[in-house]
Amino acid sequence: MGWIFLTFAGMFEVVGVVGMNQINKAKTVRSFCIFIVGIIMSFGCLSQAMKTLPMGTSYAVWTGIGTVGGALVGMLFYGESRDWKRIMFIAMVLSAAVGLKLMS
Repeated sequence: MGWIFLTFAGMFEVVGVVGMNQINKAKTVRSFCIFIVGIIMSFGCLSQAMKTLPMGTSYAVWTGIGTVGGALVGMLFYGESRDWKRIMFIAMVLSAAVGLKLMS
């Protein structure tokens, strides 16, 4: 169950980052709500995951999901670079997260 909470924590982290990006574009109630809900849900799920998973693994995977998710959302929806080197490094972050799961 910890890994499910951790996956959701990472996904909500991405929601929070999208909200932060929206705040930078236009300071609306909607953008603040997206940011606040994303961050609260992310930390709540991370807290639940850490009840059964080691802290170091949880934090590393959580930040990895947030990093990869933020980069992918940026490439897909905000016109950020899709350079092959960037994609290669995203794959490296993903493989590290998978490796941590396999080792725990």
